[in-house]
Amino acid sequence: MTTFDKREQGFEAKFVHDEELMFKATARSNKLLGLWAASRLGLTGDAAANYATTLVTDHLQDRTMNEVVDEVSADLAASGVAREQVAQKLQECLHQALAQLEADKQ
Repeated sequence: MTTFDKREQGFEAKFVHDEELMFKATARSNKLLGLWAASRLGLTGDAAANYATTLVTDHLQDRTMNEVVDEVSADLAASGVAREQVAQKLQECLHQALAQLEADKQ
Protein backbone atom coordinates (compact mmCIF):
# COMPACT_ATOMS: atom_id res chain seq x y z
CA MET A 1 0.00 0.00 0.00
CA THR A 2 1.41 3.35 -1.01
CA THR A 3 1.42 6.52 1.01
CA PHE A 4 -1.21 7.87 -1.34
CA ASP A 5 -3.47 4.87 -0.63
CA LYS A 6 -3.06 5.31 3.12
CA ARG A 7 -3.83 8.98 2.83
CA GLU A 8 -6.92 8.26 0.74
CA GLN A 9 -8.15 5.77 3.34
CA GLY A 10 -7.60 8.37 6.05
CA PHE A 11 -9.69 10.94 4.18
CA GLU A 12 -12.43 8.39 3.57
CA ALA A 13 -12.48 7.42 7.25
CA LYS A 14 -12.71 11.08 8.28
CA PHE A 15 -15.55 11.65 5.83
CA VAL A 16 -17.49 8.69 7.23
CA HIS A 17 -16.87 9.88 10.79
CA ASP A 18 -17.97 13.45 9.99
CA GLU A 19 -21.14 12.23 8.23
CA GLU A 20 -22.02 9.99 11.16
CA LEU A 21 -21.44 12.83 13.60
CA MET A 22 -23.68 15.20 11.63
CA PHE A 23 -26.40 12.53 11.36
CA LYS A 24 -26.35 12.00 15.12
CA ALA A 25 -26.19 15.74 15.82
CA THR A 26 -29.11 16.44 13.50
CA ALA A 27 -31.24 13.72 15.05
CA ARG A 28 -30.41 14.88 18.56
CA SER A 29 -31.00 18.56 17.77
CA ASN A 30 -34.35 17.75 16.15
CA LYS A 31 -35.35 15.86 19.29
CA LEU A 32 -34.29 18.77 21.50
CA LEU A 33 -36.24 21.16 19.28
CA GLY A 34 -39.22 18.82 19.39
CA LEU A 35 -39.18 18.74 23.19
CA TRP A 36 -38.95 22.54 23.28
CA ALA A 37 -41.83 22.89 20.80
CA ALA A 38 -43.89 20.33 22.67
CA SER A 39 -43.56 22.34 25.87
CA ARG A 40 -44.66 25.49 23.98
CA LEU A 41 -47.67 23.53 22.70
CA GLY A 42 -48.54 22.44 26.23
CA LEU A 43 -47.70 18.80 25.61
CA THR A 44 -46.27 16.74 28.46
CA GLY A 45 -45.20 13.18 29.13
CA ASP A 46 -45.79 10.70 26.34
CA ALA A 47 -47.40 13.28 24.07
CA ALA A 48 -44.28 15.48 24.25
CA ALA A 49 -41.98 12.51 23.70
CA ASN A 50 -44.05 11.34 20.73
CA TYR A 51 -43.99 14.81 19.17
CA ALA A 52 -40.19 14.98 19.52
CA THR A 53 -39.69 11.44 18.24
CA THR A 54 -41.90 12.08 15.23
CA LEU A 55 -39.87 15.17 14.41
CA VAL A 56 -36.72 13.02 14.44
CA THR A 57 -37.98 9.99 12.56
CA ASP A 58 -40.17 11.49 9.82
CA HIS A 59 -38.12 11.72 6.63
CA LEU A 60 -34.88 11.54 8.59
CA GLN A 61 -32.67 10.95 5.57
CA ASP A 62 -34.05 13.56 3.20
CA ARG A 63 -35.31 16.38 5.42
CA THR A 64 -33.53 19.72 5.45
CA MET A 65 -33.22 22.05 8.41
CA ASN A 66 -35.57 24.49 6.66
CA GLU A 67 -38.24 21.81 6.40
CA VAL A 68 -37.92 21.06 10.12
CA VAL A 69 -38.18 24.77 10.93
CA ASP A 70 -41.19 25.10 8.62
CA GLU A 71 -42.98 22.17 10.25
CA VAL A 72 -42.36 23.33 13.81
CA SER A 73 -43.20 26.94 12.88
CA ALA A 74 -46.52 25.81 11.45
CA ASP A 75 -47.27 23.86 14.63
CA LEU A 76 -46.36 26.87 16.81
CA ALA A 77 -47.98 29.59 14.68
CA ALA A 78 -51.11 29.65 16.82
CA SER A 79 -48.90 30.07 19.91
CA GLY A 80 -47.39 33.26 18.51
CA VAL A 81 -43.91 31.83 17.98
CA ALA A 82 -42.22 33.31 14.91
CA ARG A 83 -40.31 31.25 12.37
CA GLU A 84 -37.14 33.16 13.27
CA GLN A 85 -37.48 32.05 16.88
CA VAL A 86 -37.79 28.43 15.79
CA ALA A 87 -34.77 28.75 13.50
CA GLN A 88 -32.72 30.31 16.30
CA LYS A 89 -33.81 27.59 18.72
CA LEU A 90 -32.81 24.90 16.20
CA GLN A 91 -29.33 26.44 15.96
CA GLU A 92 -29.08 26.42 19.76
CA CYS A 93 -30.22 22.79 19.82
CA LEU A 94 -27.63 21.86 17.20
CA HIS A 95 -24.84 23.43 19.25
CA GLN A 96 -26.15 21.68 22.36
CA ALA A 97 -26.35 18.35 20.51
CA LEU A 98 -22.77 18.67 19.24
CA ALA A 99 -21.58 19.49 22.77
CA GLN A 100 -23.43 16.46 24.14
CA LEU A 101 -21.97 14.17 21.51
CA GLU A 102 -18.49 15.49 22.22
CA ALA A 103 -19.02 14.91 25.96
CA ASP A 104 -20.32 11.37 25.27
CA LYS A 105 -17.18 10.62 23.28
CA GLN A 106 -14.88 11.44 26.18
